[in-house]
Amino acid sequence: MSSSAPSNSRGLIRSMLVIGSAQVVNILISIIRMKVVAVFLGPAGVGLLGIYNNLQQMVGNAAGLGIGSSGVRQIAGAKGDAQTLNRVSRVLLAAHLVQGTFAMIAVWVFRQPLAIWLTDDPTLSTEIGLVGIAVLLMLLATAYTTLLQGLRRIGDLGRVTVIGALVSTLFGLLAIWWLGRSGLIWFLVVQPLANLLAALFYVRKLPQRADRPPMGLKKIWETWKPMARLGAAFMAGGLATTATLLLVRAIVTRELGLDAAGHFAAAWGITMIYVGFLLGAMGADYYPRLTEVIHDRQAANGLMNDQAQLGLAIGGPVLLLMIGWAPWLITLLYASDFGPAATLLQWQTVGNAFKVASWAMSFAIVAGAHARIYFFMELSFNAVFLVLIWFLLPIVGLEMTGVAFLLGYMAYFLTVYLLVRHLRGFRWQSLSLKLFGLHVLLSAGLLAISLTVPVTGFIVSPLIAVVTGVVGLRIVLQKTGPQGRLASKGYELYARLGWPIRSAG
Repeated sequence: MSSSAPSNSRGLIRSMLVIGSAQVVNILISIIRMKVVAVFLGPAGVGLLGIYNNLQQMVGNAAGLGIGSSGVRQIAGAKGDAQTLNRVSRVLLAAHLVQGTFAMIAVWVFRQPLAIWLTDDPTLSTEIGLVGIAVLLMLLATAYTTLLQGLRRIGDLGRVTVIGALVSTLFGLLAIWWLGRSGLIWFLVVQPLANLLAALFYVRKLPQRADRPPMGLKKIWETWKPMARLGAAFMAGGLATTATLLLVRAIVTRELGLDAAGHFAAAWGITMIYVGFLLGAMGADYYPRLTEVIHDRQAANGLMNDQAQLGLAIGGPVLLLMIGWAPWLITLLYASDFGPAATLLQWQTVGNAFKVASWAMSFAIVAGAHARIYFFMELSFNAVFLVLIWFLLPIVGLEMTGVAFLLGYMAYFLTVYLLVRHLRGFRWQSLSLKLFGLHVLLSAGLLAISLTVPVTGFIVSPLIAVVTGVVGLRIVLQKTGPQGRLASKGYELYARLGWPIRSAG
């Protein structure tokens, strides 16, 4: 391991703590939001909110042209070049404004057929049309959060997340209490608006250049074109995921009804909250950091292994706990009539072990600007996931969505590893393989136990989670070194336990 590894690990951990703290608050807010929607509107309301969210993400990904992802890469690579930063940030805002406006108009024009296709209910066409406003606001907010992430303003990014979640939840819950199902659309509209205002506030606090020369159309085009060319493939990959999810929701709704769509949305919501928390906490700083070293294969390889190890060490124990406790979590976070969602959550959680392990590698494709390959990589999950559901959902039932999720991410893991190995010379370190193998075996075993003897799974999963948590904490301390009061106390504790840590530094 290179001498810079402890420094890398400490930097990644610091960023994970900052974003993670914000995400914890976000999760608590989301739990309250899901619980209230479930109690007031039942599975059908949760399913409808999931459809709205999915449509917003799909249209937003398409209209954004991936410029957010390519913009982070360009800003991170131009750090210290004030002129380039100024030009890129201005083009980001202008592009998202124009593209978002076209998207908003398109959603409103096609609101009737979209409502029929997605919900089989033409009376929801107005709510579907209002999703377009949420798309425009989301893209404008993305223009500013891209700048914050590219400059690695991690604290500001975390605060934007919390403010948006808090404000949207307060207004959204009031709207549901006042308007019932018609109030769901306010969740979508208020959150990006709050994100936009918060991000604008923090961006305005950044050091500003006194001279901001006007940009002609030619200069705007020259800046926008390479970002759009690179971002288009990233957009296509993201669009494939959101479009696949939207299609799956529509298939589940048509085959099994809106209640089944609600059960699917409940399991998916918990999965995305936790994994989004983990990957969001890791990725906010990791992506620009990896971009800076991507052409140094040894440094990039070490950083990817560091991130994979930290992700599995920190996130793995919670994944194991969720498998055994899924039925209890579903009842706690939603309601007792959401029981079928528990089995889906268990299958999806095993799939997330593969997702977390592959995630650190997949960013090498983005950081290395392998745009077309990124699209193929993302398609590997979506194709398996959609095909299995398309053909087997009518035969197997709703549980097939969970099984397909696991098989899809197994295919994704293999695809990402082969691509990154070929393109970037990636090699797994021994510790990475041990952590990955341990969590896959334990999660598969817990899944088998929990599906056959749920009570045993409920008892065993926290015990296994505690043991793997102790191992994971030791790995984190070993990688970050004994510097700091908490870290030194951790070293002392493991020494007293007869398992002393030898610092990687």
